[in-house]
Parts: sequence; structure tokens; C-alpha cells
Amino acid sequence: MALLHLTDEQVQTWSREQKDRWWLENVYKADMAQLTLRSGLTGFLLGGILSATGLYIGAKTGIGIGVGLTSVILAFALFRAIAASGMARDYTILENNCTQSIATAAGYVVSPLFSSLAAYILVTGVIPTWWQLMIWIFVVSAIGVLLAFPMKRKFINEDQAPFPEGRACGVVLDSLYHGEGSEGVFKAKLLGVVGGLTALYQALASDGWMKLVQFKILMLDKWAGVKEVWHFHERLDHYYYQWAVKAEGWIPSILGTDIRQLGLRFTLDAAMLGVGGLMGIAVAASCMLGAFINFVVLAPMMIQLGDIAPRIAANGTVIPLNRGEIVNQWSLWWGVTMMVVGALVSLAAKPEIFTAAFKSLGKKQDKQGTDVLKDIELPLWISYVGVPVFSVLGAYVTHAFFGVPFWISLVSLPLIFVLTLICTNSMALTSWTPTGSMAKITQFTMGAIDRSNPGSNLLPAAMTSEIASNAANLLSDIKPGYMLGGKPRHQAIGHVIGNLAGVLFCVPLFFLLFLPEVNGVRSVSTIVSDQFAMPAALQWKGVAEIIAKGLKGLPESAVISMAVAALAAVVIEVLRVKTKGKFPLSAVAIGLGVVLPPESVLAMFVGALIFWAMGRKHKDPASKGHRVWVEGLEPICAGLISGAALMGIGNAIINVLLA
Repeated sequence: MALLHLTDEQVQTWSREQKDRWWLENVYKADMAQLTLRSGLTGFLLGGILSATGLYIGAKTGIGIGVGLTSVILAFALFRAIAASGMARDYTILENNCTQSIATAAGYVVSPLFSSLAAYILVTGVIPTWWQLMIWIFVVSAIGVLLAFPMKRKFINEDQAPFPEGRACGVVLDSLYHGEGSEGVFKAKLLGVVGGLTALYQALASDGWMKLVQFKILMLDKWAGVKEVWHFHERLDHYYYQWAVKAEGWIPSILGTDIRQLGLRFTLDAAMLGVGGLMGIAVAASCMLGAFINFVVLAPMMIQLGDIAPRIAANGTVIPLNRGEIVNQWSLWWGVTMMVVGALVSLAAKPEIFTAAFKSLGKKQDKQGTDVLKDIELPLWISYVGVPVFSVLGAYVTHAFFGVPFWISLVSLPLIFVLTLICTNSMALTSWTPTGSMAKITQFTMGAIDRSNPGSNLLPAAMTSEIASNAANLLSDIKPGYMLGGKPRHQAIGHVIGNLAGVLFCVPLFFLLFLPEVNGVRSVSTIVSDQFAMPAALQWKGVAEIIAKGLKGLPESAVISMAVAALAAVVIEVLRVKTKGKFPLSAVAIGLGVVLPPESVLAMFVGALIFWAMGRKHKDPASKGHRVWVEGLEPICAGLISGAALMGIGNAIINVLLA
């Protein structure tokens, strides 16, 4: 069934009352089930699981993976399976939309855990309690919901803004229920098969799962004399080095530095293959270039010069050189410079985002007449009361939990509205929110006011950027509900349920994965590891340290590298603008390649290369290969990511339980 929409002329000439009345009479499905107990519960559980995978991938790559289309396909397949079993009647299209809306909202709340909040813990050495993190994240996410629904009336009801990603979810849902339902089942099966095979592989490569199978289930240590757990090594070169040590074989080095110290390993990481497929060949190649320049060229040179050297720990032991030390001592500075300058230049090259935002403020509004949707929209008074109350509450908990002066948190609040307008306009036009670069503006502004307390720039910037991001992303999530005739109040409630699911699932997981108790003590040293590079947190941390300390104490070579990186970032982004995006490099992606483990970057590049090559090979839309590799790209990548992430999370839980 074709989705109904207004013509361009109607959008331009009709009043909001006319548009609302048309939607109410032609699109709204008043009697169709939407937020039911089963759709709410399914969305809560699915959102919790998908947000956990988002935390896992974000900690590895610094990239927030959207789960909108994935949750649509998973919910559709689950509902059809339940209906086919005779356990319940088939779920409605609006129940499916409600489920994906809750799941998507859950995915939005996790980003502070692998970015700003993780950076705060790294910089200050202070570990907040689990309930403090839960309260802070939920309050911030609630402000985003309260801001989103009044803005819905402007951007969706009146302007009929496209929100491309949200529209794609609506189109997919409509095709699943009224058209190509078999295509949805095929994609769900593709996701399931890939996810299952990936989970099996990840189990074989996990010490915890193999310990459970070999020692607790098969009892091989009791009757077969097995002393050590066998598991497949993701680092494929492990087997070569194992042989080389015994046979005194060749150990490759660069300028006298063992390449293993540089992090140059060959790893079969299924999740990173999936991430690479989603990011595309251009971004993956830029990451690869950044990793090559840093770890193959610059790091060995700086080690030889002595600007990167082994450190003496507080207990007197020598900390040998490794990838983490290389990044923290030297590489972080030019990598962060590349990302921040690149993001700011890219943002400045899109003046329409700013002009559209502020034109909407100054635009004279037509008389809207009767509010024909007053009985189904979220009442405006809830936002008018809730936004100030929750904003002050957010400022208070930021002060109480993280030691940020209350007045500084309050000063940052007016930026929320401006950033939300800018992010929403950007999301409406491009499905991209410039929260990374906008957060740095807040971070530098607050840091200039108070240099003595790192939390004073980290937490207000985190609060403003997360609220703006949540509101903009939620508007994109509201779009498919509007297209399909869903009840706005149900979506508002669904978003709150989703935020709660993300908090309840991911905060305990954050402590389990990144702050585990060892002899009853948690240490910030476990946040960043070879498995979890935390690149987004390192970027926030780097900016905070530059604000607090300036460039004092850095080697001269690091300062020079920052200047060169800033200039290179400007040149690259200007070339991207001049060529209308055809220039193949991205300054932000190059910087990301510096702070990520090079073995992960290589896996992402391989994943992107495979999908790029298969896409070129199967260009014919009628071919089976095109159906699998091009149309099925997202389900395959989602299967790789979710299969690896869920088994990786399970592995961590098993290791804690069996310790």
C-alpha cells in the first residue's frame, strides 16, 4: 500500500491546522493496536539487548551503531514466528513500529558510557556509583524526549521534514506488512544465519565459553587430564609467533621495534568486519591510512627518538611499550586534533544547518487555528513544565555526583536549545547529527570558565550534546510513526520505556566489562584495553587535558604533529566540500584510525573491501548475489556485530562467574 503524503505545494501553502486535519482523516489509525503490553515488553527486551551490543561496539570503535532498521526486521521476524506458532494473533504494523521505536530509543542512551562519562573517569580517577550513572543518564535522556515532542509539531507536522533514516524505517515497515513481506523474512533469516554462525565462531574464540564447555559441562579436567582451556585465537598471527619462539624464527620489526608492540597484529574480528561493511570503503580506507601513518611510520620514529619510551609505574615496575602507551604518550594528540578540526570544518561547510535553524526561530508563524490533534499529541504543558524542571535537576545531579559547580551546569543549559535546533535541522536533512563537533564547542567554552576542574568541561558538554542528540534522533524515530498513522502519545511513552531499558541493561554491563572488581577493588586502568580501545573516550579526554594543561609537557614533536594534523584536516575537508563529497579521504576517519587498535582497523577495512567488491561484482538488481550482498548488507553486518557482541558480553559474564 502506497504511503500517503502531502504534495510540495500543500506543504508550502497549507496551515498546520489543515495539515493536521488531513493527517487525522487520511493517515491516523485510531483503532489499531500500538503500545500494547506485548509490544512494550518486546521493545524493552530487544532494546536492552541491542543497546548492549551498541555499548560493546562503541567501546571498540567509538562509533554509535544505529539499530532502527535492525530492530524493525528483528521485531517483524519475531512477531511472525509467534503468530505462526498460534501463540498469539499477528502483531499490527503499529505494534512493530512501537517495538522498534522503544528499541531505538534504548540505543541512544548508551553513548556517554563509551565517550564523555568514560573520559571523566579516566581524567579524574573517580568511579561514580552505578545508581549515580543511571540517574544522570536517565535525566539527560528524559530532557531529550521532552524537547523532541514540541519540536515534532514544527519539523514533522508543519514542515513535513524528510528525516531520511526515519523515513526509510517507515517505508520498510510498510513494505513488510503490505508488500514485500517475503523480502523482510529473507533479511531476517539472513541476519539470523549470519548471527548464529558468528556466535558459534565467537564462542570457539572465547576463553570463558570454552572454559564453561570443557571444564563445567564436559568435565575434561576431571577424567581426561586437561589442564588448560583450548580456544581458537582471534589473533591469527598468534600461531606464527608461537612457532617462531620455539624455532627461533623471524620476528618482524620496524626501526628496531617489534611490530607486536606497535599493535600490528592480524585479527579475525567478526564484529569489526561488520562495522567495516556498514561504514563503507571510503571511511574504512581513511581509518586504514591513519593507522598506517601512525603505527608504521611515525610511532617507530618517535620511539627511536625517545619521545615515546617505557615508563616507570608508581610501584617502581617498568611499563613496557605497547599500543596503548604509544597512543597515550604521543599519538593521541595529533589524532584528536585531526578529528576535532575535521569535524569543525565539516560543520562550518554546512551553513544551511545553522541558517535553517535560526530562520525557523525568526519565521513568522501562520495562525494555526484549532489544535485538531490535542487529544492524541503529547500535551505541550508537559514539556513546558518538564524541560525546565528536568534541566535544573540535570544541573543539580551533575553538581552532586561529579563535583561540577552548580552555576556552571546552569550556564551551559541555554546551549541545549541552540544545539538541539542545529542537530534537529541536520538530522531532518541528512540523518547526521554534528554532536561530536558541537560538544567540543561547549567543552572549550565551559573549560575557559573553569580550567581547574576537568568535570566542568566534560559533564556540561556531555549533557548538552547528549540532550541535543537524543532529541534529534528521537524526532527521526517519530517520523515512521507519523507516516504510518501512530498515536504520538504512545510514542512518547515508548521512548521513555526505551531510555529506561538502555539504562538498566547497559550501566551494569559497563561496570562488568570495563570496571570489574579485582579483589573487591575497581580500577580505572581497566577501562581502556587491547580489546576495548575506547577511542571516543580518549578523544574527550584529550580535549579536556588540552583545556586544563595547554600544550605544556608535551614533546616538541607532538606539538608539531598537532599543527600539521590541523592543517591537513582543513585541506582534506575543504577538498571534500569542493568535490561535493567525492574526495575519498575523511579527516575524522583518519584521526579515528590513530586511536583505534590497528588490528581492528585492518579488520574493518577487510570487511568494507569485501562488501565493496561484492557490490561491484553483483550490480544486476535481479541477481541473487545482489539480493544477498547489496540489499542484504545491513542484515549481514548486523548479524556479524550482534553475534560477536552478544557472545563477547556473555564471555565476560562467564569469566566473572567462574573466577
